[in-house]
Formats: sequence, structure tokens, C-alpha cells
Amino acid sequence: MPGSIDRHEEVSRELEAITQIAERVHGEIPEENGNKGSDGGKSIEGKEGVLINSVKDELRRSDMPGNADSEERVTGELEAIMTQNAERVEREILEDNMNERSENGKGSEGKEAELLNLVTDGLKINNMPGSDDIQEEVIREFEIMTQNAERVQRETLEAILQRNSGTEYLKKWGVLFEGNRDLDPVQHFKSCVPVVCYSDLAAYIQRIADGDTSPILTADPITAFSITSGVRDGKQKLVPFNDSVIASKLEYYQITQAYTSRLFPAPQRQSRYLQFIYGSRQFRTKGGLEASNASGLGLRSKGFKTYKESNQWVACSPEEVVFGFNYEQSLYCHLLCGLLYSHEVVRLTSSFAYSIVEAFRTFENVWQQLCNDIKEGTLNEKITVPSMRESVSKILKPNPELAQEIYEKCEKLLGINWYGVIHQLWPNIKYLGCIITGSMEPYVKKLRHYAGSLPILPGGYAASEGYFGVNIDPATTTFTVVPSTAFFEFIPQDKESQAEPVGLTEVEIGKEYEVVITTFGGLYRYRLDDVVKVNGFYNSSPQLSYAYPKNSILSCINIDKTTERDVQVSVDKASELLIQETHLEVVDFTSYADLSSEPGHYVIFWELSRDVGNGYDEVFQKCCCILDETLVDEVYICNRKENRIGALELRIIAKGTFRKIVDHSMNLGAAASQFKTPRCISSSNQSLINILSSGVLASYKSTALFM
Repeated sequence: MPGSIDRHEEVSRELEAITQIAERVHGEIPEENGNKGSDGGKSIEGKEGVLINSVKDELRRSDMPGNADSEERVTGELEAIMTQNAERVEREILEDNMNERSENGKGSEGKEAELLNLVTDGLKINNMPGSDDIQEEVIREFEIMTQNAERVQRETLEAILQRNSGTEYLKKWGVLFEGNRDLDPVQHFKSCVPVVCYSDLAAYIQRIADGDTSPILTADPITAFSITSGVRDGKQKLVPFNDSVIASKLEYYQITQAYTSRLFPAPQRQSRYLQFIYGSRQFRTKGGLEASNASGLGLRSKGFKTYKESNQWVACSPEEVVFGFNYEQSLYCHLLCGLLYSHEVVRLTSSFAYSIVEAFRTFENVWQQLCNDIKEGTLNEKITVPSMRESVSKILKPNPELAQEIYEKCEKLLGINWYGVIHQLWPNIKYLGCIITGSMEPYVKKLRHYAGSLPILPGGYAASEGYFGVNIDPATTTFTVVPSTAFFEFIPQDKESQAEPVGLTEVEIGKEYEVVITTFGGLYRYRLDDVVKVNGFYNSSPQLSYAYPKNSILSCINIDKTTERDVQVSVDKASELLIQETHLEVVDFTSYADLSSEPGHYVIFWELSRDVGNGYDEVFQKCCCILDETLVDEVYICNRKENRIGALELRIIAKGTFRKIVDHSMNLGAAASQFKTPRCISSSNQSLINILSSGVLASYKSTALFM
């Protein structure tokens, strides 16, 4: 057809332009460190390669006009993509240069410094006029990835295997990837490597923690370990942590921020955010590697610090508050610093809804002390952590006018039970951001009470093992999987015992799946212990909602399977009666299976908004029966009818008991902002059961009849 040759030539020129840019970005890496492609040129590996190939495919499909500006435009598009992934480029350049120095004994500090400056300048683009264009470019990149989710998944797995095929773990399972293009990498990988859980990897991880530096799980060195909270079963996990996890986190933040900016454009001037986040206590493994919570490791990383410096957001609290390692003192200082900048704060965030709710429950008790600190310009004497006290004292100056303004607002808020306190005290705030699904659902009602009319933007899908899904529609609690962050598989839950895992694009709408991941951080076909529900697709990438933790099932008494969600539904129904008849609220709850007597029975603990006397026995008894009657597992109902499971027990515990569980979790090394109340406690976690039992004020047994 006329013009088709010109069109072919133009696309060829555009693809050549892309290749030249890619080679220019990676060209400073010594020739001997790069792999040769089939044409003798360098191949771009890792996530950059996945992204570049995505752009190539998009250009091949696009009907782009032929003009002299084509190469310049394509160049700009790819440079924007590479800028958004600059941290990864920086990391790979540094790693390759380090390899070169170790192999050749020569330094290349000049080139490295020049490249680092190039990367840093690229990141600072976000701080310049036109940052909206950068955000739109991030969204465009995400569009391309999700349109090509299946191919991006394949290339992500190829990149992981190409980097790590020489590791001990993959060699053990016979993974043969290096240079073998005749193999289908997905099928070969799945046929060789088994689906595993943490216990299967524990021995490998322990060797790394003890100082073994050989390539056990990853070719890249493991630089630290993130610690899981281990609240439910009392068993913490050490999750390998390296720069690839940081890269995923940055990608997650960039995409999330880009979509959020569409709803809430970045302010023209520098603004502040109030973030209730807390680092956990650090320790060193036998091999000298740092172990801490994932958030703390991320915040201390060079990549994340560069990311923060590149945008217009500034935290209210100094880092010394985040890493003060004293929850009550850090929380007090977060509130104080937030009030000092009350007219500059435009967003308030935390990892989980619990942290924000707990912050404002605390505020109700300390607001007068905070006002006094602001008035006098002197920090409360209860703040004793030296670094925290020094850093906050530097920004605390006498401000009686601000103190009086806050005091008057709080006196009015007392009369309406603190409804809308957040917007009243921070009048320029635009939204709240936190995870509100799963075990956080019970806190949403109280969170909305404190937020008033402010929108709450649900968080994405993240774990200690990585960052996997972003929320691109704040009106929903679904998240769209980012196909370049890991290789995903899903185990169907409707036929679990026989089911083989399916791929990212093979899941079916309306069904539930357990998530299995393969990451750049050394987890291969790893069961994440999360069950998700598929709500739809965004382009070809699934949109998921969190269903429940895989192991959050009350210990089976007689082959029944009562889930966390089942317990939560029952508590919601019983608490409706409680509010109607007493105006008391269930502040928090959990449960476990008491097997100390025959037959075993379920126990549900309630902490209420205030401690009460014996005058509420009748309503508590009614609530106990509702809890028992509304557990919907068919096997549970059948066993209750035949008395193979005993009557459910409701235990009312003293106010503050759940705070003791938080303290216990922090003593084990978790961070307060990492804490998720376990709704179903393992019967073997005697430490938690002892804490709960020590706070029991009253106990009630169900008299519900199962006919």
C-alpha cells in the first residue's frame, strides 16, 4: 500500500532511537560486564529491559505520524521512563562498577560520579515546573505495562532467572536458564521449582543471616532482613531484603502518587505531610546484617531519601521521632510536630488505619499537654529519648496564639465527641491515606468519625516481602497488580487440594486465590499466605481485593474452618446490639480456640470504649448468643448441634489490654505502624493468650440453641 514503506522506515527509525537511548544510559557500564545480544550489542536486563520492550511494543502498535520530530519525541518518552526508574539504573550501574573494580582492581570514580549526578538530576525533575507531565508519564508507563501484562510477567521472570540462575537454590532444582533460549522459561521454572512456604526457606535464610556470603538465594548480596510482626502465631520471619525491594517500593510509590495527583494535584509551594510511622528496634544478625521492619529499612535507604528529596513533600516530624524506638513518646511527638505545622499539612497517612485511630484516641487524652508545650515552647518532660527530645526542641518555639487557637477548637470538639477533629485541626488537609481492608476494617468506622468529611484513600497491596499492587481508583478498595514487581501465580481456593497455580492473566473474576510470588529478592514460588478476590481487570492486569490471611482460621476443633472474616461479621452484628442498648463501642477484638477442655470451644475477647460494672450482664449475654448464632461455617453449625463443639464464650477485657499486645509485639522487634491485630490467634501462642486472659473482667457463655 502507498506509504507503507515510509511508515515501516519511520517505525524502524523510532526503534533505533530507543536502542540508542538505552545504550547511552547503560553504555557507561564496561563492555565485559554486559551480556551480548544475538546481534553483538548489549542487552538491557532487569526491569529496565522489561520497560523498554514495553515501549517498543507500544510504538509498533501505534499509528504515529511521520515527521522530523519523531526521534526527539521517542527520545523524550524513553528518557522520562528511565528517569522514573533512575534509582534502579543507579543501582545496576553501581553494582556493575563494583564488580569491575573487584575483578580488575581498577576504580572508575570519575564515570561513576558523573552517572550518579545524571541520575540525581533526573530525580529532581519532579521538583521543577512540569512535574504534572512526569506524573502523566508514570501513568502512561503503567498503562503500557498493564496492557502487556502477560508478556511483562514473562520478561520479569526471565530477568529474575537470568540474574539468579547460578544461585544454590535454583541449581538445586535444576533450573537451566543461562543462554538457553530453547526453553520456555515459565514452564521450565514451574516444572522444576516447587511451591514453598517460609519454613522451606528458613534454613537458607538462616545461613545468610549467619554470614554465608555465597550466592544462596540471590546473585546480588542480601543487605538486610525485614522482620514480620509474627503477632498471630508468635513466630517472626526474617525476609531477605536488598536493593531490588527498594526499587519495587519506589515504583509502587511513584505509581500511587501519580494517580493520587490526578485527584489532588501537587501544591505549587512546598507542603507538609503528617505521617504516623515508627521504626522498629534494629538488631544485627550473627553475620552482621541489619534486621528491622520493612518500612524502617526503606526509609533509611539512599534510594528512598533521594525520592523524598525529589518531590515537594516534607514530613512534619524529624527522623529522630520515627526512629525513637519508644512508641508512646514517638506518637506524642508526631502529634506535636503536626500541630506546629497545622496550616501547612495537606495530607495525613500511615500504613494502617489502626495507627491513625490509636493516634487520635491518644490525642483525646493529651491535647491539653500539647497545647501547653506549644504555648511555652518547652517539650513535655515525659519525652526522655535524647535524640527525639533534641530534634523536636529545635523546632518548638513559644507560640501562644497557635496554642490558644488549638485549645479553643478542642473545647468545641469535646462537645461533639471529637467528630471531624482531623479537618478542624489541619484545615488545609486534602485526604487521609492508609490500608482499611482485612484486619483494619473494624477501625474504619472510628477513622471516619475522626476524619469527618475528609476522603480516605485506601492503600495498595504490600507486605514485608515486597510491594505488588496499587490503588488507581480511590473510590474503591481494589488494587491493580503491577506486573513488573514480581512473577505472580495464584492458587484457586475453590478446589485447593488439587489445584495448580494459574498465571496473572489467567485468574477469573469473582474467584478467590492464594498469592504465590517469585521476586528479585530471592523468594521463588513463595506462598504469601494471603487470599485475594479478583474483582475485575485493568487492561490485562487483574484488580484484586484483600480477602483474608490464609492462616487466619480459628484452630480447628472438629474439621470446622471459621475464618477471620466469619468472626468479624459476627462481631459487627453483635456490636450493633451493644451500641443500641448501651452506647458502648467495641474498641478491638480477637479470638482463639480453647482446647483445654472437652469439647473445645471458641473464645472471643472484647475491649470496650470504657470499663463497666455488672449492670450490663444481660446485654453481654445477648451479644454472646448473637456471636455464636451468626458464625456461618456449615461444619461449625453441625458440630454445635451435635455438641462436638462447645458453646462460644465472650470475655470482656480491661481497657488498655490490646495496647499491651502492641507493646509485646514491639518488644519482639515489630514496629507500631506495622502492627495488625490478629483476629484469630493460634492456640499455641500462649504469650498473647496470657496477656488477654490477665485483662478479663467478665465472661459469658452462649445459651443459643442449635436445632
